[in-house]
Amino acid sequence: MTETQVKTPFGKLFGGMKMTWPRVLLFAVATAVLTALVLVVPFFKGTSFHMIGVTLEAWILFAVFVMANCASPLDSALKTFVFFLVSQPLIYLFQVPFSWMGWGLFRFYRYWFILTLCTFPAAFVGWYITKRSWLSVLIFAPVIVALAWWGFGYLREAAFAFPTHLLAGLFCFGQIALYILAFFPGWKRKAVGAVLALATVAVLAVVLPQMSFGVYDDLPGEPSFSADAAVSLEDPSFAEFELIDPATGRFHAQATRTGSTVLTIADGGVETRYTFEVYYDDAVPNIRVKPLE
Repeated sequence: MTETQVKTPFGKLFGGMKMTWPRVLLFAVATAVLTALVLVVPFFKGTSFHMIGVTLEAWILFAVFVMANCASPLDSALKTFVFFLVSQPLIYLFQVPFSWMGWGLFRFYRYWFILTLCTFPAAFVGWYITKRSWLSVLIFAPVIVALAWWGFGYLREAAFAFPTHLLAGLFCFGQIALYILAFFPGWKRKAVGAVLALATVAVLAVVLPQMSFGVYDDLPGEPSFSADAAVSLEDPSFAEFELIDPATGRFHAQATRTGSTVLTIADGGVETRYTFEVYYDDAVPNIRVKPLE
């Protein structure tokens, strides 16, 4: 371990552990078991934990851990490649007995196999993060941008449907902080890393619109309102509602967060009231309108 590694926080975790082949294989099997468990157990469905089997952020952390504890660029490339080559198919294999798709699950492995092939050159270059210099900043720059992008998306989703994927968003930004502390010695390098993350978030906040979800649907039953029907939501803060065809009850609703309120349609002195609900179903937003009980 170099002097820089000793003085850098988390230096022992990222550089102080010899990544032998038995450890690589054990780590690959352990992460595969953990991922398959999260994907199989219904409790985790639609949660931040479920994302370990869907998206890349957790696997970036695993890859960095392997790379940082290897002895050379080639050692890093070989062991990171084998780590993914073993772990990814095992995840699908462990799920086969519990899935209605059976062996058909492996059709989703194609994406991860392509990613596995990419790990060899990426980990060869990625090993140089252990130098803990401006080269580390350069190598981590696209990773920081990607994590900030994903984290922003998760937190925006959490604002729409709290606390959906809140932990996933915090996990992304936690990784950024971890890499800055572990691989960016000196305040200048740390400042560059932090500014890069903040700039990404600032750009996304300006460029991307507020998260919303809209549907076109029909009111329940067979309502028929006149063209003069007036529509109102008791709490209009989380959705806009428009009755686009009063005669058939066809409507358009655009929601900016989850919640439930009362929808009232006043027509000719008669009020018809509904429960208007914006909710998440298996991490998918939906809108439901039903007669008020």
